[in-house]
Amino acid sequence: MRRRDFVTLLSGATAWAAGARAQEPRRMIGVLGSASYGEFPGFEPALLQGLKDAGFIEGKNIGIEWRWAERQYDRLPSLVGELLGRNVSVIVAFDAPAAFAAKAATKTTPIVFLTGADPVAIGLVQSFSRPGGNLTGVSILTVGPKCLEIVHELVSLASTTALLVNPRNPNAHALQAEIEVATKASGQRLEVLKASGEDDLEAAFRTMVQQQVAALVVMPDAFFYARRERLVALAARCAMPAIYPIRWFPEVGGLISYGASPIDLAQQMGIYTGKILRGAKPADIPVQQSTRLELVINLKTAKSLGLTVPPSLLARADEVIE
Repeated sequence: MRRRDFVTLLSGATAWAAGARAQEPRRMIGVLGSASYGEFPGFEPALLQGLKDAGFIEGKNIGIEWRWAERQYDRLPSLVGELLGRNVSVIVAFDAPAAFAAKAATKTTPIVFLTGADPVAIGLVQSFSRPGGNLTGVSILTVGPKCLEIVHELVSLASTTALLVNPRNPNAHALQAEIEVATKASGQRLEVLKASGEDDLEAAFRTMVQQQVAALVVMPDAFFYARRERLVALAARCAMPAIYPIRWFPEVGGLISYGASPIDLAQQMGIYTGKILRGAKPADIPVQQSTRLELVINLKTAKSLGLTVPPSLLARADEVIE
């Protein structure tokens, strides 16, 4: 065969292969959340990075369908139906309500979830090490007692501390019990306040003022995350030192936060999704508890409250906002 004929044949084969690859169907991933897109800043790029780490890139070998219920929980079943109708290979559920809606809709499509509750206690999986069924995911490690310790280090004369919980959170009772035990051990008084609606937030802060609460611990909850600016504004109005469960609060003016890194959580979900796309079964992938915890302090807010942050606390901070 002449060289020119060989080159022509090779070029044609290469072009055919490239065309065939371009026509290969992309595997679809469905992302489902009960909140809105804007309530999870940084989650999308972190999820995409986790997928990339596992060898999957949006627009190349995967496509992603996003569905958000905008706090209208009754929409979740229909949104899951839409994703299943798109023949998604995996559903990524960004919170417990979304995970439960997906679990109720399919016993075969793999589901990767994120939850601040104990996934075994609330019935999502059988165990952390052997989830069983078609679900696995990431669970946020609760650090309520440590938050209490940190806020008392900052507000040393706090005799009464308030705990803000959402009673609709499936993990609310367990979180409250942990804080109650820690408060009793320290000889402090605890004022438990519940909020699941806008009016509840206003009422909770009025009660704090009336009860002369010295510091506030806000528990992890998607409702609170969505209203972080509102909570921070109410705390500022009442001159209330508060510790929050995630860095999103001090980033918008809150005093201090201690909790899991949201970026790490979303990235791990992407890695787990990639494992499933590679053939792993959710039942065989242990549920992971978040291990990276962040301490973020807003010095500007501390100064506005007349608080001096102890050097020992500053030294332990992962980030100080000035």
